[in-house]
Amino acid sequence: MQDKPWSYMNKFELILLFNPDIGNDIIKSEISNIKSKISSQAGKIVNEEDWGLRDLSYAINKYKKSFYKFIQIEISGDIIKGLNKEFNQSENLLRYLFIKVKDHQELPTKLNYEKK
Repeated sequence: MQDKPWSYMNKFELILLFNPDIGNDIIKSEISNIKSKISSQAGKIVNEEDWGLRDLSYAINKYKKSFYKFIQIEISGDIIKGLNKEFNQSENLLRYLFIKVKDHQELPTKLNYEKK
């Protein structure tokens, strides 16, 4: 695969929901793993936020809470499919969502101010 210039990269916001039973060290390890996967695919981590342990709107796998992480990235859209496959295999990740955006919002986000 050829490296594309940053101007061809799409902007995405990635929201990750982690299992509430795992420790902070495991979450940091998972985030580090995700960042290295993105970087190895010619992606760029723009920013990130830790939204902490929050209530879920509905139960996921019998969990009512989850650790939320928010990451702004720039990456080719073709690579998202491969990342989806890898994220689906993670036991520590309850849910994830890639949202394509025109421009990244300025951090800290409003949700970060509402930490419980």
